[in-house]
Amino acid sequence: MANKRIAILTGGGDVPGLNSVIKGVVYRGSEIGCEVLGIRRGWEGLTHINFDEQASVSRYTLALTRENTRTIDRTGGTFLHSSRTNPSQMKKLPAFLGGKTFPSKEKTAKDGTKSTVYDVTDQVLKNLETLKVDYLIAIGGDDTLSYAAKLDKVGVKVIAIPKTMDNDVRNTEYCIGFSTAITRAMDAIQRQRSTVGSHERIGIFRVFGRDAGYTALYTAYVTSIRCAIPEYKFDLQKMIKLLVDEKHSNPSNYSLMIMSEGAEWQGYKVREYGEPDAFGHRKKMSVAEDFSDELKRASGEETVVSDLTYDLRGGEADFVDKMVATTFGNMALDCILTNRFGKMMAIENGMYATVPIPDPALGPRKVDIETMYNTERYRPNYASKVGLPIFLTRA
Repeated sequence: MANKRIAILTGGGDVPGLNSVIKGVVYRGSEIGCEVLGIRRGWEGLTHINFDEQASVSRYTLALTRENTRTIDRTGGTFLHSSRTNPSQMKKLPAFLGGKTFPSKEKTAKDGTKSTVYDVTDQVLKNLETLKVDYLIAIGGDDTLSYAAKLDKVGVKVIAIPKTMDNDVRNTEYCIGFSTAITRAMDAIQRQRSTVGSHERIGIFRVFGRDAGYTALYTAYVTSIRCAIPEYKFDLQKMIKLLVDEKHSNPSNYSLMIMSEGAEWQGYKVREYGEPDAFGHRKKMSVAEDFSDELKRASGEETVVSDLTYDLRGGEADFVDKMVATTFGNMALDCILTNRFGKMMAIENGMYATVPIPDPALGPRKVDIETMYNTERYRPNYASKVGLPIFLTRA
């Protein structure tokens, strides 16, 4: 295994625990005689690196050692930085690639605007060859890993590690960042109970969850509040009545609910704004604010709206995320040692496992409404948990 080079990158949104993966790979890699090269700024590092400019090489690559990664697991974020670059659908090519020809197609956005996108996978392959990369470890959510799946199909020895506070990557019951996110959400809600109660209002909390409601659902599970998730369009008047009735029956005269950013009620569509990112996603307006307006009009009750989204990303990872991240990093090295590629590190049936990198065509993993969500009470389903894995769902 001597003189083999492992490249590692982080893509998409940051979550606590990424640095534990990086450190785990570096430390284990040094023990088996492998060099570890950090690719900075996610997939952008493999599309924008210009080997004719030393500044570009320094910007997008970093040799990783035990010395420069010794303390990185004590902080959140990603030591290697990140981006939302999609090498197979780039709207704009780096200037130094302007004279080259790449496969292209016309893409129509949700708002009807059209643009030309380029697939620079050939350049990515050339850059990996120039960097003398033998193995590539990609850490990301469903968007980042969709491109890892493409590289796997063209012969790159790639290993995937799932991370997202949404916990919605397929083929795994757990993604790095999820435990810290719901712990932070729980803490924030418990802290704000005193304020919401003091003013006798209805508290509405918004968290990430564009397509899947795991973060809202699991936070509601441990805080005993109502929740709205993307997988089920709720009845607006029914939700309002439940919250108002709960407020009036509470000796402290308040009630709480949590909403995924992608949650909707019947007849309502979450509004979006801004330019689509490299994977076609636009930012979402706050459904919590819109719901608050509807609630106040219908009931006259005052509300407190709190957006918890980005706050859940920051800071040091909790125990679960550090343990899973460190283990996933070492599992990736086990795959390299045993020559197994095209695999994703995962939790399956509550146990560590290696599984195929998810098929991007399947989209994100969704909450199973029938078993996990009480559609009458708009709460998590607490019944029939015997025999389930610790996170109450199977991959």
